[in-house]
Amino acid sequence: MPISEPVLFKGVPGSPYTRKMLAYLRYRHIGYQLLIGNQADSLGLPEPKVGLLPTFYLPNDQNELEAAVDSTPLIRRFETAFTGRAAIPGNPVLAFLNYLIEDYADEWLTKAMFHYRWYYDDDIRMAGTILPRWSGIQAPDAQLQEMSKYISERQISRLYVVGSNDVTAPVIEDSYKRFLKIMDTLIQRQQFVLGNRPSSADFGIYAQLTQLAKFDPTPAAICFETAPRVHAWTDIVDDLSGNPASDTDWMSTDSIQDVLGELLSEIGRVYAPALLANAKAIQAGSEQVETTIDGRPWAQPPFPYQAKCLQWINQEYRALGSNGQGQVDGILADTGCETLIQS
Repeated sequence: MPISEPVLFKGVPGSPYTRKMLAYLRYRHIGYQLLIGNQADSLGLPEPKVGLLPTFYLPNDQNELEAAVDSTPLIRRFETAFTGRAAIPGNPVLAFLNYLIEDYADEWLTKAMFHYRWYYDDDIRMAGTILPRWSGIQAPDAQLQEMSKYISERQISRLYVVGSNDVTAPVIEDSYKRFLKIMDTLIQRQQFVLGNRPSSADFGIYAQLTQLAKFDPTPAAICFETAPRVHAWTDIVDDLSGNPASDTDWMSTDSIQDVLGELLSEIGRVYAPALLANAKAIQAGSEQVETTIDGRPWAQPPFPYQAKCLQWINQEYRALGSNGQGQVDGILADTGCETLIQS
């Protein structure tokens, strides 16, 4: 079903996935209308099955509006519906790596975002104060104070869901610091993850950095002190409507291991074992994921969605065909990411 412009969706600035889609739409030159806070309430728009932000309102097969969430499939839908300035490379090997890195950003870097925001007092105070004002800027102070208390208590109580606790905190924080150094090195060599034009992996990474590097005090200070280039890169990705998006700006597959080796090794070091342990726990019907990540203990409740993420990575791999699979196998070898590929 064709999608008309402007694309209508609901979101807030504190939602990294809202920011991901905003930056993507700007880069793609897709017209949009963003509804902030309660702007959508009086429009009679459909509700999503799962209340997540951003929520897009798109036509279904009967040309009726339906609520759609989840940034990764949304981007793939827009890539098909709109031509030009693609954010997914045409080269299948690059496209697979793009999917893997985007998934890492969406599902692992978000652990750092959620952890820092609701684990440290300064960050709790910042988020608790500002988040309710983003969605209710004209609300009375007394109501905002109640909202702040409710949001903070609810989110702190949900830290365990993403795996943030006293045991896992060092794993999450060390991984974030390594990522900043890796990203700093990468963007000295090329402007974006897969060359000199952005891909959806860039928008996934950028989304988490809008919070980690730009909003939450503790991780923002770490970024500013150790990787100011990444801090600045986040501002640049905010609006890439002027990027020329030349087909020659995708990186060569010959340079992948040299340029992306460290990033892929970080994904294999932390995200791969988390995905595999989660899938194993779900298959066994366990109520707890227990494994070792980066040489230290990791424990959290199983997360069914991330079991699907592992399946989707393998679907992308199988779609490559034997030639593409052989190239990807060589790239992923000894990074730890090869463990994600299941026969």
